[in-house]
Amino acid sequence: MPLYKYTAKDVEGRTVRGLQDAADSGDLLKTLRDMGLFLLTFDIEEEKKTGGLRMRGKDLADFNRQLGAMLSSGITLLRAIEIVMRRDMKKQQRSIYEKLYASLLMGVPMSDAMEAQGKVFPPLLINMYRSGEASGTLDVTAARMAEHYDKEYQLQGKVKSAMSYPLVLLVLTVAVVIILFTFVLPSFEGILSQVENLPGITRFVMGISDTITAYWPWLLIGLIVLIAAVQGILNMPPVRLRFDRFKLKMPVFGPLLRIIVTARFSRTLASLYASGLSILTALHIARGTVGNAYISWQFEKLIDDVRTGSSLADALERVDGFDKKLSATVGVGEESGRLEPMLISVADSFDYEANEASGRMVNVLQPIMIIVMAVVVGSVIFSVIGPLLNMYGEIGANSPTM
Repeated sequence: MPLYKYTAKDVEGRTVRGLQDAADSGDLLKTLRDMGLFLLTFDIEEEKKTGGLRMRGKDLADFNRQLGAMLSSGITLLRAIEIVMRRDMKKQQRSIYEKLYASLLMGVPMSDAMEAQGKVFPPLLINMYRSGEASGTLDVTAARMAEHYDKEYQLQGKVKSAMSYPLVLLVLTVAVVIILFTFVLPSFEGILSQVENLPGITRFVMGISDTITAYWPWLLIGLIVLIAAVQGILNMPPVRLRFDRFKLKMPVFGPLLRIIVTARFSRTLASLYASGLSILTALHIARGTVGNAYISWQFEKLIDDVRTGSSLADALERVDGFDKKLSATVGVGEESGRLEPMLISVADSFDYEANEASGRMVNVLQPIMIIVMAVVVGSVIFSVIGPLLNMYGEIGANSPTM
């Protein structure tokens, strides 16, 4: 039975805080009511220890799909959350729905209940629900967001799948090199030490092998420190800005990244605009979903341009990082008065292009990784085999003939 940390009010209006065991949030509410207390907020102590949960991708799509289907069939929001809460799921995820249910019991709007859970739900979803509540179309909003997160999850899955083979080759190359330097080369050290005038590449390779064998714990610690330092540096806003700009300009990955961020932005903007939000509000929210600091940094100028009367198409044209087809399509949508369907259409188009681009990227990376692996492994082997063949040749030449 989970332990809840709660804040409540007594009959005299005084704030009461404490801990209480309860089967779920409904049981907690009933227990406190029997004690003459009115629940305000609560948290699960076990969840704090495990760091909580942030819903992403597939979980968000499933949640919105179930909620949208039940709301459209006439089931109340409170009953819908109760049904979702009773299904099989992880303990942490169940606690999220329990908090939503408890907040709804107290009359808190769904969007506010979601926002009260910190970073569990993304700002896009919270704002979409808030707009759906205002317009009375929460069921439509939930269905639309289910489709949104479904397509986003599928796009991420395609990119990860495309990158899996090059990643396997990279890991295999590193593993082979480590085995060569730590196990294979040391076994030849005694033989090679008898060879005079070893080639420079052989001395270099054997030196690396000796260093790794003798100091591998310190090298491992140094590698971990280096990775942590690089991550810390990359998290600094000025460095992140330049690094994200560099990623968009890379010869192989750059075009794919531009297509992915453009597809994500256009689909998010389409969902927000279709929910009835103003274009300025939609741009403010979509800014946080782009996933690239360099492009997000340019949104200040983008929003100011739109606010001062510039068309959205012209403002997007000046953003460095979006695919140029986006501004052209938005321009057509603005002129025809069909901005929402044009945004959805261009998002679908970019999803397809991202799939095609990821396939082309794999076709380029595969031979490159294989060549790199062959060059590294071949150089190490040649540096050892060459002197050995010369030594055996000299032994054969100096041996007496019958």
